[in-house]
Amino acid sequence: MGRIFDWIDSRFGIKEPHRRFLQRRLPERLSYLYCLGGVAFTLFLCLVFTGLLLSIYYVPSEREAFQSVVNITTEVRLGWFIRSLHRWSAHLFIVAILLHTARVIIHRAYRPPRELNWVAGSMTLVVAFASGFTGYLLPWDQKAYWATEVGTSMVATVPVIGRHLLYMVRGGEDITGATLTRFYSLHVLWLPLIMALLLWAHFHMVKRQGISGGL
Repeated sequence: MGRIFDWIDSRFGIKEPHRRFLQRRLPERLSYLYCLGGVAFTLFLCLVFTGLLLSIYYVPSEREAFQSVVNITTEVRLGWFIRSLHRWSAHLFIVAILLHTARVIIHRAYRPPRELNWVAGSMTLVVAFASGFTGYLLPWDQKAYWATEVGTSMVATVPVIGRHLLYMVRGGEDITGATLTRFYSLHVLWLPLIMALLLWAHFHMVKRQGISGGL
């Protein structure tokens, strides 16, 4: 693998302009707890890859969504494996972010000058939850329908603008095909894009400020 990477590097020149990033000194007393952010990023890449594969066969239609999921699980070669990998990666992704957040709190790595990085990480957690919620509706079965019914109904409790927010989220009074289309758009386009931008900002600040060495 080293020879392959060296051959690629001789053509693309990756090491030299990024030498400061790839070969920087790390603080002492680091442990595997500091790898949780990297684990979350790896799971995000897995989610993107498996999501792209699933989007080839999934049909975001009120009439065909459920049957397309059934076809992916039962008829598409390794479809059950890709779907399971996507689902478990989503669960582990949120778990990894939560553990990473707990590590940051315990080590007080949110203190200046890293407070903006803390904000970016917190927004990443919110987007991760939103991604999980929008993806839950896509199988378009009874469990997904009623879970979305309960979840979106909470939006209506917001004072003054609650009813308008409910219409915005559902695309109408009830959960219909318009809701499915909106959730699919959010799940595969908007939220991954926002997540990618937040992760870029997060890693950029880590690169500039360095890794917090602990308490």
